[in-house]
Amino acid sequence: MNREYEVVIIGGGPAGLTAGLYSSRARLNSLLIEKGLVGGQILNAEKVDNYPGFPEGISGLELGQLMHQQATKYGLQTIIAEVTGIEPQQKQIVVKTTEGNFIAKAVIIASGSERRKLGIPGEEEFTGKGVSYCATCDAAFFRDRPVAVVGGGNAAITEALHLTKFASKVTVIHRRNQLRASSIMQEKAFSEPKIEFLWDTVAEAIEGENSVGRIKLRQVKTGKKSSLEIAGVFISVGLKPNTDYLKDVLPLDDGGYVITNDKMETEIPGIFAAGDIRRNSARQAITAAGDGATAAFYAEKFITQY
Repeated sequence: MNREYEVVIIGGGPAGLTAGLYSSRARLNSLLIEKGLVGGQILNAEKVDNYPGFPEGISGLELGQLMHQQATKYGLQTIIAEVTGIEPQQKQIVVKTTEGNFIAKAVIIASGSERRKLGIPGEEEFTGKGVSYCATCDAAFFRDRPVAVVGGGNAAITEALHLTKFASKVTVIHRRNQLRASSIMQEKAFSEPKIEFLWDTVAEAIEGENSVGRIKLRQVKTGKKSSLEIAGVFISVGLKPNTDYLKDVLPLDDGGYVITNDKMETEIPGIFAAGDIRRNSARQAITAAGDGATAAFYAEKFITQY
């Protein structure tokens, strides 16, 4: 493994993979660093039916694999490692990882986001024992058993719909009185007989013996408390950007997202950001891919002026 590259890309989701495709096609010596599975959050999607070119839809796993295959076809190198820091130096940037340091002329940050946690009693204790953040990963463990989904956006409703293939009943718990999911996702959920809704309700604790047995709830308008007997809780209440390693390097907004201009440039020359990690991202696979292409395009221009 080389230690010096023209472009180092942090993150292997749609933004990072597209950046890798464009930079390697530009004949730039490029490395992609991913700490988990190449493909990113899209791997959790059972079916992606809004990505252009796939009129019948495609599984997130397959789409991620195809993106990786296409990018590596042009010479992109990939490594599994966790980035622990970035150190801008004169005319080069040091990317520090658990597999050692790499030196780049330009860095594209596309490390995405992870599911937010509720921060309630029992959540940590029962993670892996009935508490999950991925229905695609864990739904089969709850065959013919009741489960709950906490959240009301597209991700939460996608989880709920997938769970209906296994669970006996799916209760969607949402703190508002209407969903934030798209109209088409709402139509699917409301027409599914296995899905029930608890409106204006928040989760306060998760309880059980050796695994999840119930979830404690509070009605936000009346304050009335109740409990729901379930075997599993799937939490889908938004995303947290993976920017902890950037706090002392780049300016972040109040939500922890990287601030860029329309060229995906940060305020530090040679450092770009793309995808979910960027402020005002639409957090869609297609827009992440567009960000990645834009970042690679301007990274090439930056390097040619090196």
